[in-house]
Amino acid sequence: MLLDIDLPDMTGFEVLEAVPASRRPAVVFVTAYDEFAVRAFEAHALDYLVKPLEEARFTQALDRVREHLRSLDSISLSRKLAAMLAAREVGQARERIVVVTANGKLILNADEVDWIEADDYYAAIHARNGRHLVRESLTSLEQRLNRKMFLRVHRSAIVNLDRICEIRREKAETLLILKDGIRIPVSRRRRAQVTTLLKTAKP
Repeated sequence: MLLDIDLPDMTGFEVLEAVPASRRPAVVFVTAYDEFAVRAFEAHALDYLVKPLEEARFTQALDRVREHLRSLDSISLSRKLAAMLAAREVGQARERIVVVTANGKLILNADEVDWIEADDYYAAIHARNGRHLVRESLTSLEQRLNRKMFLRVHRSAIVNLDRICEIRREKAETLLILKDGIRIPVSRRRRAQVTTLLKTAKP
C-alpha cells in the first residue's frame, strides 16, 4: 500500500491503526512531510518517500517491498511444510505399536502387521513371523490404525488388507485367506461391508 500522511478525514497513521495488525499490508508512505519518518518506521512501514519523488528512489522502495513479500512467502511455506511434517510424524507415531518384551520394547510399524486378534484382555499382533501380545483392545487399535490399510472383519480380528490374497465361501462361512495361508473368518454382520471394501481396495 502506498499511503500518504495527510488525508481528508484522518491521517495515514490512523488508517493503519484501524486495520488489525494481522491484516495490515506492506506499507510505503509517500508524503510531502519529512518530519514523520521516524514515526512511520515505528509503524513498521517498509519505506518513507518524500515528494517530489525521484524515479530511482521509488524503484528502490518497490524492490524493498518485493523482497519483503518474497520473504513472507518463504516463511509461510516453511511453516506449512513444518506443520505437514509434524502432522505426518504424529500420524506415524499413532500407528506404531509398542510391544513390551522381557528384554525391553519392540516397535512395530503398521505396515509390518499381518493381522490382529483378540486374546482376553490383550490383542495378539501377528507380525515379523511372530505373535506379540499388547494390553490394548481391538477397538482402540482399530481407531488409531489407518482404515484404508486395516479392516475389522470380526469382533475378534483386524486384518491388513495388503495381506489378503483370497476371499472364499465355505458352506455358510466367509473366509479371508492371507498370503501366509492363515484363514480368518468374516462375521455375518460384517460380510457385506468387507466384500465391498475388498472390491474397492483390490485390483
